Amino acid sequence: MTDPLSEVVTLLQPTARFSKRVEGSGHWRIRREGQGDPFYAAVLEGTCELSIDGRPPLTLLAGDFVLIPAVQMLENASAGASQDIEPSIPTRIGEDHFRIGNLDGPVNLRVQLGHCSFASPDAALLVSLLPDLVHVRGEQRLATLVQMVGEEARSRRPAREVVLERLLEVLLIEALRSRSGPAEGAGLVLGLADERLAAALRAVHARPAHAWSVVTLAAEAALSRSAFSARFTKVMGMAPMEYLLTWRMALAKRLLRDRELGLQQVAERVGYASAVTFGVAFARHTGVSPARYARANGTQAPGV
Repeated sequence: MTDPLSEVVTLLQPTARFSKRVEGSGHWRIRREGQGDPFYAAVLEGTCELSIDGRPPLTLLAGDFVLIPAVQMLENASAGASQDIEPSIPTRIGEDHFRIGNLDGPVNLRVQLGHCSFASPDAALLVSLLPDLVHVRGEQRLATLVQMVGEEARSRRPAREVVLERLLEVLLIEALRSRSGPAEGAGLVLGLADERLAAALRAVHARPAHAWSVVTLAAEAALSRSAFSARFTKVMGMAPMEYLLTWRMALAKRLLRDRELGLQQVAERVGYASAVTFGVAFARHTGVSPARYARANGTQAPGV
């Protein structure tokens, strides 16, 4: 059976940027600006507070894991730190090993954290299908995976990049499918947690070329048309047909980059009867024609 979550993560093509161990001592506060890149952290020992993009602080405990698919502003502070404390810069004390707060005091926090990148040209589109924030509590395997990513990132072993890519895919899937903590926002993860919506989502991913409508998708979910549409929009953050179009365009872009199919074949694979109607829909959605998109990404789809 098609797994929508695995498909999205695989299409994102996660690649490691860096992973590091951070220790905290005393009271401290740090602030970083992001560029919409993915951030993850596993608390190995102690507790701290984390605020993302100006939201109220989230208290993290030992054993917690946090994933933010697209972070813009991150603020991290020791538990109970005053707002008057000026943000500081972590001090490097070893290879991929940093200290924040008191350099000589006892360590009361250990965190393994990292940033990765999504190599897919469609990253923004695919990230929109994920929740804004995933907070998982008590899943030791996530901390183990983060540790493995860090060790592999520091190594110089053969096939390092391939191993890192696979480890990150597993890490993201494990975090996103976890049911032990809340996910904020709307998106695919919450949709798959809803038994009725999950049936419709799996049907779309299994047969993207099918002539889906709100009525046929509602039937997959065993809901009335109106109930399905309202429920889908609330949980997923977009209307059913908007999600269908988003997913079809993501698949189309991958097929165009792969250069294995002609334009008519690509059109049929994503639910369009002709290359002309597909081209119009693709241009409306992306702002460029399929041929131009393929050329801009270093490929030329056969038959374009």
